[in-house]
Amino acid sequence: MSDTLRPINRPRLYEQVVASLRDYVSSAGLRAGDRIPPERELAERLGVSRASVKQAIVVLEVQGLVDVRHGGGTYLLHDTLDAEPVAALVDRRRRLPDVLEAREALETKLAELAAERRTEDDLAEIESALALMQREIDAGENGMEGDRRFHAAVTAAARSSLLAEFMRMIADQIAESRTESLRQQGRPQKSLEQHWRIAEAIRAQDGARAIAAMRRHVRTVSRVRLLRWEPDGED
Repeated sequence: MSDTLRPINRPRLYEQVVASLRDYVSSAGLRAGDRIPPERELAERLGVSRASVKQAIVVLEVQGLVDVRHGGGTYLLHDTLDAEPVAALVDRRRRLPDVLEAREALETKLAELAAERRTEDDLAEIESALALMQREIDAGENGMEGDRRFHAAVTAAARSSLLAEFMRMIADQIAESRTESLRQQGRPQKSLEQHWRIAEAIRAQDGARAIAAMRRHVRTVSRVRLLRWEPDGED
């Protein structure tokens, strides 16, 4: 039989609920801070199970689009629900554990070497990146560019061409993990505080403390809602 007769991929029901919610938010003119209807009401109006609605809300929460306040409802964090395709989320969920494992191995060593080899110019670049991250957070942003520059400055201070090349090889995956972490509620400020502890250890030329601080930071990065999401949950 021809291999053109393949199983048809039917969108999961909760993906259809996500699309319906996106259209509802747009047509109702809802904005950041507004509450969307409760799960029971959504299930009745859409003619689906509460399990499907709950899974759709989880997908939106994973993407940093809604704030789920247990016992207090679900609120928009942005003016739209332009959700990323679920397939892209599933792919990233599959990649993320390996990326975080590689980051911990590479970046703890880089932090140790940076503590040993840093110059005053390196310290200035590290602190400049942290100042940028603070400005971004103060402006209501997630601090993405400051975060990227901080880790790049630590890598440069380590003066290890091979480790730097490894970091460049997985730069896109690192950027994904950064985005995933910094869109967690309250995470940007926590990451900034952890960055400062890493920077202080590097300035003090304390390699052991730099390793420990970087390890704590990367493990915080790993605590993201995406990794607790089960994409094949019940419809």
